[in-house]
Formats: sequence, C-alpha cells, structure tokens
Amino acid sequence: MKPSITIKGLSVSYDRKTVLSNIYLNINPGQLYGVIGPNGAGKSTLFKSILGLIEVNSGKIEIFDKKIAAQRKRMVYIPQRGEVDWQFPATVMDVVLMGRYPFKGFFERLNKEDIRIGESSLEKMGILPLRDRQIGELSGGQQQRVFLARALCQQADIFLFDEPFVGVDITTEQKIIQILKGLADEGKTLLVVHHDLSKVKAYFDQVILLNQRLIVVGDTESTFTEENLAKTYGGQLTMLHKTAAMKK
Repeated sequence: MKPSITIKGLSVSYDRKTVLSNIYLNINPGQLYGVIGPNGAGKSTLFKSILGLIEVNSGKIEIFDKKIAAQRKRMVYIPQRGEVDWQFPATVMDVVLMGRYPFKGFFERLNKEDIRIGESSLEKMGILPLRDRQIGELSGGQQQRVFLARALCQQADIFLFDEPFVGVDITTEQKIIQILKGLADEGKTLLVVHHDLSKVKAYFDQVILLNQRLIVVGDTESTFTEENLAKTYGGQLTMLHKTAAMKK
C-alpha cells in the first residue's frame, strides 16, 4: 500500500524556537489516525506543514507521491471552533458549499450538482433542516456538524481535524466518530488532533504520539501504552490521569 502522505526529515521553527524536529512519517489511506501530544507539541504545525501553509526549515512532504501544491484539492482542514468568526453573515448552506469552490474557476458559479452534493453532505450530518440558518445561531455541536458537512462536500481524500470533539454534546461526538470511521472504510485518510486519552483506543486505528519530535507511530492497541505516553507527556501524565479520573 502506498502512503497518502510521506514526510521526510521535517523540521519547523518559529523565532528560532524549534517546534518540530526531524519528523519522518508515512500516513496510509483507509486509516483513522489520532494525533496525540501535549500543548505546544507541534500538532497544529504538523497540519499546517502538510497543507503547505507555512515555510519549513528542512524536509520534504509529498501527497500521493506529488508536491503539496498539486494536491490541494484532495485535502481539507477542519479547524477548531474557536478559530471561526461565527458572527459572519453566512447561512449553513453557504458554509457547506465553500467545499465546492476548489473545483471552480474564476467567476464560475455553483451548479445543480454542487447543490446536490451540498444537500447530501448536510443530510449525512443530520442537519439538512438547518440549511438556511445563520451559523452564529447554532449550538456548538451543530456548528461542528456544519464544518464536517463542508469537508464532505469537498469530497477530499485527506481530512485533517483539529480537536473536532471540543464543545460538542455526546450525541454529536458519536455521530462524528461514526462518520469518520465510515470515511476510513471508504479509503480516506484522516488525522485527528485529540486530547481525551480515555477514548483513544475506542476511536482510532493508529496513533501518532508527538512532542516536537515523533515519539512513536503505530496501531493503537500496541502503541498507545503507558510507557509511550510517559515519553510523550513526561511529568504531565500524572495530572492527565487525575483529570480523567475526576471526569468519571
């Protein structure tokens, strides 16, 4: 199986501070990856590097054996809800149809097929009746469903999710993970930044443990261990366990 994302020797720094150091990764299609690590570990920087949004110090990234610029349409990024201006005067359908713009030329209008794909994406997320609502009127869970619907509308092959479960209700969380697993079954590649360690084994096929350098990558069952978590989080691990115990 050829990897969908190949990363060789990736290093990134901001203001002379190293954020990612000498990362080597092969990300395969048909897998749901959890990207796990403490705050400041470089998870968002890894995503921005894959998307070609930042300048890297060294290394090479290929998407399906080609340069990033040639494959942008095949990738979609779903940001954290906190990064979005929810007061922007756009309806749910407006936002979802943004997923069709990468396929349009300048001044080319959306057509009936684009609308059909948009409606189908809303239907899959269970929010078609909300199509004409302003996005700021929605609950946190509904807003996250809108952004997932936009990603589905783009019909991408690689999905990068930055903490999609933050601020959503349990019903929406279960709906999202069901959709993500279905996409993996279709052969899509999915990377998900995730912080709730208690759900990692239930949610992900593979894990990438990251803290500025790659700690380990592999199937969740054998890789998501106390030993590897200790290498990833260091002294923070005890605190994380206490927080998880308090939630139960």
